Amino acid sequence: MSKVLLAMSGGVDSSVAAYLLKQSGHDLTGAMMKLYSDDDIPASHRQKGCCSVEDAEDARSVAHSLDIPFFVFNFTDTFAQQVMDRFADAYSRGQTPNPCIDCNRFMKFERFIRRAHEMECNHISTGHYARVEKDCTGRHLLKTGRDHTKDQSYVLYAMTQAQLSKTLLPLGELTKEEVREIAECQGFINAKKRDSQDICFAPDGDYAGFIARHTGNPMKKGHFINKEGHILGQHSGIIHYTIGQRKGLGISAPEPLFVLALDAQNNTVTLGASEDLYSKTLTANDINLIPFDKLDGQLKVTAKIRYSQPAQSATLWQLDDDTIKIEFDTPQRAITPGQAVVMYDGDVVVGGGSIMGC
Repeated sequence: MSKVLLAMSGGVDSSVAAYLLKQSGHDLTGAMMKLYSDDDIPASHRQKGCCSVEDAEDARSVAHSLDIPFFVFNFTDTFAQQVMDRFADAYSRGQTPNPCIDCNRFMKFERFIRRAHEMECNHISTGHYARVEKDCTGRHLLKTGRDHTKDQSYVLYAMTQAQLSKTLLPLGELTKEEVREIAECQGFINAKKRDSQDICFAPDGDYAGFIARHTGNPMKKGHFINKEGHILGQHSGIIHYTIGQRKGLGISAPEPLFVLALDAQNNTVTLGASEDLYSKTLTANDINLIPFDKLDGQLKVTAKIRYSQPAQSATLWQLDDDTIKIEFDTPQRAITPGQAVVMYDGDVVVGGGSIMGC
């Protein structure tokens, strides 16, 4: 068995992952990543995000019960640069990013792996609901978790072959109910702890407030316009809006209006009807392909344009080394620049990229 460094969040999933790894005979060490300082979020919401002092104590309690070493790593510098800065920059450019993907990409499967190497660990592990397997050629594949209601393969699409080869995902074959049952049987303090649903550095959901604090640059007001470019009113800054949004526009109109586009260069927000939100095609860049290095020709896949969406039937082409095109069989609503598109072939993750536009 190998020497494993496990990322522990204080939640039930990583705690049960620790138990399963220990039971399998691995030489296990648990560690929590401290990702941000208290100054990064309002005082009234500091206990609502992940990686709080209470989370660290819960993780430490589980590690103690399993008799494994436990550490807290201060990764606030990398997190600020690779996650918070990217989040603020994308919103300021009129995009809607998913910081959980960047956190996995740059923190768990880059910085954390580097620390594991420094500690002479052979593998890292997390509590994600997904699976890593080898195909007949020895190439590593990322697959969906058996519990499709908890599957987290969408946020792991950027994993490389090197990262997949060093990663153990012990919860991939389990359901959430089975995980909680194991935690209760072991008497873990967090067996009934609720899952975190918030962005850790903006647990109040006020993304615009976070961006203003983080950058020190309050967004300028601008114009709402229609598809013809006619001014409909004034918006309060493009970071307050995302594609498909209806509420909070403050515009009176005979029919409901929705956000169709954000133009950071001209500081405009385009509004229109619900039917204007549908499109069959998209392009994406910053791509990562997993079962192969490059796609020649076209491939029938299913694809998701947001985490919670059921995968939709589509056709995939690779346009160049860093760009793909996807055409869906049926039009999709609110394809949003900055979000990730992730493609699947059955339960195998083909790869993904950052949506550029329709």
